[in-house]
Amino acid sequence: MSSFLIKSSVLGALGVMLALGGCASVDDVKHAQATADQALSAANAAQQTATGAQQAAQQAQQTATTAQQGVDSLRGDVSNLSQQVQDLQNQKKRRGERD
Repeated sequence: MSSFLIKSSVLGALGVMLALGGCASVDDVKHAQATADQALSAANAAQQTATGAQQAAQQAQQTATTAQQGVDSLRGDVSNLSQQVQDLQNQKKRRGERD
């Protein structure tokens, strides 16, 4: 019986040591928290960078839209001028025919 108690005590002590060995120490918890804090800080910085990039992209899109409107306007002006030149050439030809 005493042999059984000794074996049980030894096995119980080994079980407790194994169970406690799996627990994190205070230093481990502090290290894990510091790592999590660093990860959160990096994620916040990445979010700010992404927000800045999105704003820059929106501004670039607005600039491109404005430029496209300018190009369209210039095309219309060129078309009008081309028509005026064509009209003048036609008038010149008609005058030449009359002379």
